[in-house]
Amino acid sequence: MELIWLIPALPVAGFLVLVLAGRRLGDPAAGWVASAAVAGAFVASVLVWVTLLGDADGTRQVSQTLWEWIPADSFQVSFGLLADELSILMCLFITGVGALIHVYAIAYMRGDPDFPRFFTYLNLFVASMLLLVLGDNLILTFLGWEGVGACSYLLISFWFTDPANASAGKKAFVTNRIGDFGYMLGTFLVFVTFGTVDYLQIDAAAPGIAGGTATAIALLFFLAATGKSAQLPLFVWLPDAMAGPTPVSALIHAATMVTSGVFLLTRLSPILEAAGWANDLIAWVGAVTALLAAGAAVAQNDIKKVLAYSTVSQLGFMFIAVGSQNYVGALFHMITHAFFKALLFLGAGAVIYSMAHEQDMRRYGQLRRYLPVTFGTMFVGWLAISGIPPFSGFWSKDEILAGSYTVKPAGQLLWIVGIIAAVLTAFYMTRMMIMTFAGGREEWRTEGPESLPEVPADVADATEHADSAHAGHDDHDAHHDHHLTPDHTPRESPVLMLAPLVVLAAFAAVAGVLNLPFAKSLHFLEHWVEPVIEGEGELPPGVVQWILALVSIAGAFTGVWFAWRVYQQRRVDRTRLEQPVLAHAWYIDDTYAEVVGGPGEAAFQAAADFDHEVVDGAVRGVGGGALGLGRAFRGLQTGFVRSYAFGIGLGAVALVVFAVLRMSL
Repeated sequence: MELIWLIPALPVAGFLVLVLAGRRLGDPAAGWVASAAVAGAFVASVLVWVTLLGDADGTRQVSQTLWEWIPADSFQVSFGLLADELSILMCLFITGVGALIHVYAIAYMRGDPDFPRFFTYLNLFVASMLLLVLGDNLILTFLGWEGVGACSYLLISFWFTDPANASAGKKAFVTNRIGDFGYMLGTFLVFVTFGTVDYLQIDAAAPGIAGGTATAIALLFFLAATGKSAQLPLFVWLPDAMAGPTPVSALIHAATMVTSGVFLLTRLSPILEAAGWANDLIAWVGAVTALLAAGAAVAQNDIKKVLAYSTVSQLGFMFIAVGSQNYVGALFHMITHAFFKALLFLGAGAVIYSMAHEQDMRRYGQLRRYLPVTFGTMFVGWLAISGIPPFSGFWSKDEILAGSYTVKPAGQLLWIVGIIAAVLTAFYMTRMMIMTFAGGREEWRTEGPESLPEVPADVADATEHADSAHAGHDDHDAHHDHHLTPDHTPRESPVLMLAPLVVLAAFAAVAGVLNLPFAKSLHFLEHWVEPVIEGEGELPPGVVQWILALVSIAGAFTGVWFAWRVYQQRRVDRTRLEQPVLAHAWYIDDTYAEVVGGPGEAAFQAAADFDHEVVDGAVRGVGGGALGLGRAFRGLQTGFVRSYAFGIGLGAVALVVFAVLRMSL
């Protein structure tokens, strides 16, 4: 257990080494140093996990205080780490998946002039995320919370010379600050209520909390979670986060930053247990987010945008589980999602890399001929996220849907919304796979030849797929080699990129064994985290649960079948489905832009003018008055002794005159 501090310390050490010597190490040595640091953190996490396995249930909470951080009268905050079932579970897949992404990025980022800087940011990002989940109090968690926010800004806008990339980073940063406002207010209210921000002390005192106070705390931290985990109304930053290099998309959207909101609410489950209707709000916001994001994914043509909206939707499922107090289901889906979504993002990166960094799926087609390994691994990820048994996504998604069915009131309606979102998931993921690996490019043109930029003459018919110009808005610049053969056909990515895909595909296929529903003895994940979560959502009776599972399976196959009919057999006009309202994600982001750029900008300018003219004017007026008085009386202070003597004489004469006049009266 003395190795706990090593888990975040190793990525910090990697960060410091790269800050000091990254340029000298160069490409690829800097990448290997960063990868070794995260892999070492994974090994330390495994060792701590094995140690915890040997302890009895209820005794697996180990708090390690490194130093006293903020000793301020009654407000005492330690810099301490809490290793328990929840935090170590998070550490295992953060460092495991993170290490695979680091290795992948060594090949993906090859040749970038800022290669060392990229891995410096990656190590700091992982260290911040580990601090977030291991911190033993809300203040330390907030330090990690802000750390991943800052690193996401640096990584999303990594190629900041492109104004679009810089804007995407700023958008992520500003949007998350709105959520941070809720985190800070929630922390203040927790301290006022409990007199502490330490998790173990909060858990001990939570059963006595008043319902209204618990509801307020839950709502404030839910606001924080909507920012980090991209839920309505703050989800708009995440699709634009595609501006970062593809490994960043995999790291942020799979195993790290976007899961922090789900983790935080699960950590505070003793408070949410008494939060009443706040739980219903959490569940319904998650359901609506899952549905709207799934709808938006249906009409996206950028392969990474499809996966980005998919991430928003899958996070919505996790919030359905949290609001249903089905924390095991939320954690289960968080783990399986980490595997299959990291796989899909890295697979998309392999496609982009092999396609001269082209991201528009309308330029893809028949790629399974050229990229068999990438296709095979993404095939597993597709089945997993689509909810096809026995792949992992089916088991975790189905547990969430089953848990939502029994929520009162309107659990059945919540389940219906979830089922529709699940069917849409199977549909848009099948669409992505067909457009990428099956049909030819010409089939995806919707408005005639002018709708897409022409492919260069040296790249032949519908299977040649690659524009030699840099067309993607968020990937390599022109200095990177295009991964094409001399005859301009795509080829597989390097082994360093394919190996993580194979490993992730294996986990995406079998991770469902963590919590199989057939018998209590197979609920391994539930038994593991049960001591650290309070309250557990009710699942329907066995027969009902099986019926719901069959409906879920039928829905997944229906989504796959219908997408096949539309995009492979072309029995339905796809333009009838890919409506502009979906392509623009329901115009939510556009509306924000109009409000902020119109009335919002005018209001901000008016506030700035008021501050400058009235507030600053009042301050300047006081200062100007003081200066005026100083100037008026400055003539009295000449510095000459004769002037002062003359003044004294005049004063003496005036006193004598005054005395004589007073006596005469």
